[in-house]
Amino acid sequence: MKKEQVLLKMKQDCLVAVIRAESKEEAEKIIDAVIAGGINFIEITMTVPGAIDIIAAMCQKYAHDNNIVIGAGTVLDPETARAVILAGANFVVSPALDIETIKLCNRYCVPMMPGVLTPTEAVTALTYGCDIIKIFPGNLFGPSSISSFRGPLPQGNFMPSGGVDVDNVADWIKAGACAVGTGSSLTKGAKTGDYAAITAKAQEFVAAVSTARNIE
Repeated sequence: MKKEQVLLKMKQDCLVAVIRAESKEEAEKIIDAVIAGGINFIEITMTVPGAIDIIAAMCQKYAHDNNIVIGAGTVLDPETARAVILAGANFVVSPALDIETIKLCNRYCVPMMPGVLTPTEAVTALTYGCDIIKIFPGNLFGPSSISSFRGPLPQGNFMPSGGVDVDNVADWIKAGACAVGTGSSLTKGAKTGDYAAITAKAQEFVAAVSTARNIE
């Protein structure tokens, strides 16, 4: 999928599922459950054992479905970024701002979403061509941080990650977030093997975001 298509679809869907798991098998079950619940953007973090293999497998499994977009998270360096891109990742996310990683992703026309927590970092991300900037950890400042960033930087697109749940996702959207990343609150059913609960929670997220966007 081309970079422009990924960015447009992410802004349309507004939801990114952040996948963390203890094993490849658990990760694949979580991903299937999330997709069954209607969330199309899947961010497989590099903290999952065998993450690159999972990205390749999921890209192949869902190659027939143009709605599903597989990406990589917790990418800390350009070497890892190149590896996940070769595995098929359509977007790259990091908890931090690493310029060389941004350059690598730009070279291959893959959207890169660095984590920032200050205006200086946000301006640096914009300077190096990041179309969507991750606010992380989002729970440190809450939804009001979006308007604070967008005040001096209205040209920026901001995506919070960390602390986003069903109860506050509408607040993030109405505050101006172009998308949100959600992990533990979405996938906590995996701890007890209740993958149906993950599907149900994904459906709740989709409904909450849809309602929030209709209100605006």
